[in-house]
Amino acid sequence: MSLTAVMQHLQVLIDVGLVASEKSGRVRTCRIEPATVRQAETWLTQQRTDWEHRLGRLDQLVTDPAPDRSGNRT
Repeated sequence: MSLTAVMQHLQVLIDVGLVASEKSGRVRTCRIEPATVRQAETWLTQQRTDWEHRLGRLDQLVTDPAPDRSGNRT
């Protein structure tokens, strides 16, 4: 992978605040921003929980028999 490609990928992480970058002369130092990573982890956990709930409901709808016109399950 070229240095240009690495820098482009790194720039995306910098833009969203997951990585901080400092340049001193010819040396660039990058570090992960733990607070932002924790926020992303919290969001991902909530998304996973929501999708697990949705998929569980979908599974239940697909596997349970359909209700008849009176509302009773057959």
